Order: sequence, then structure tokens, then C-alpha cells
Amino acid sequence: MPPARPSSPAALRNRGPIADILQAILPDTGKILEIASGTGEHALYFAQRFPQMLWQPSDGSDAAVAAIESWRATADLPNLLAPLKLDASAPEGWPEMDNISAILCINMVHISPWAATEGLMRGSAKLLAPGEPLILYGPYIREGVETAASNLAFDESLKQRNPTWGLRTLEEAAELADLYDFALEQVTPMPANNIIALFRKFMAE
Repeated sequence: MPPARPSSPAALRNRGPIADILQAILPDTGKILEIASGTGEHALYFAQRFPQMLWQPSDGSDAAVAAIESWRATADLPNLLAPLKLDASAPEGWPEMDNISAILCINMVHISPWAATEGLMRGSAKLLAPGEPLILYGPYIREGVETAASNLAFDESLKQRNPTWGLRTLEEAAELADLYDFALEQVTPMPANNIIALFRKFMAE
């Protein structure tokens, strides 16, 4: 009997609502790069939902890359590509990739050092053309919006696990994005006090 593949209950809960929003954001065709794909269940589901697109999962963890491949190997989905080993914060940069039409990052920003978000913006700026989307999903603190008690408790638990982790403010993410020629275009509230933040690459002056 084959070993059980890693599974994330959160990914199973949020994949449908995320896909519903992606339907209105993503281009009609192209290659989507997912950063920090984790177990690979999002990439598997999105490849099923959007068969006209190529899905490129990636993760910085060897264990995660193996998990993603274990799901992909049994999926029989020609549009789900083999996972890449990609550390968002790698100082030497990301692997060479062509024809990336959008970048998606789910639940990484708060469970990683800020350097990973800096690397995400830097790498995305090199791969995306003007007008193409960078899509972030997760919990954020937002100016003028009351933070749910559950998010505050989650933030505290993250910082106890690793002082470099924690919920970021959407405003600091947007300021960083602006340095790399991305503008925050749309914020969509999601279940469980999460949001989807849509950034779009603009033409540098």
C-alpha cells in the first residue's frame, strides 16, 4: 500500500473560494507560477479548474517538492508541471523561467522572514511583464480595518514559533511592491479573515 500523501486541511478548505476569485483575475491562457506551493494540493486543484493554463508549482523545501510531485504523479494532468525547488528569498535569484503570465503566493508572507517577501517582489518583477498580476492570499493587518481576535492570536503564536514570522500589514506589503513596480489594484475579503491582494505590474518610468 503506498504511503499517504501529505495533505493540508486549510488548503482543502480554501482552494474553492480562491479559485472562484482567480477566475476573474487570471489571463485566459498562459503559465502560472505558484510560490510556496506546500503540499501541492492548491496546484493540483487549480490545474483541474483551469485546464487551459499551465501550472508551475514550486517550494523552497525538499519535503514540499517531494509532496507536490507525489500528488502530480498520480493526477494525470498534462498542464501540471513538475515542481521547482525555489527559495523565494534566495540571494542568487530564482531559476530561469520563460513565459510566466501570473504569479500566485498563498499563505507564505506571514510564515516566513520578511526577506522571503522581498525576494517574492524582486523575483516577480523580473518574470512578469507590465499588466500581469501578482496575487497574494492570506491574513493581513489593514489600516482602518479591525483585526479579528483570531488573527491577533495567530500572529502571537507565529511570533512565538519564530520571531521573524508574523502577520504583515497590507500597507507595508504595498510599499514594498511599489519599489518593484507593482501597484495594489484590488483587495477581496475571503473566508476565515483572509484576503486576496491583487498587485499588477506597471510600466517603470
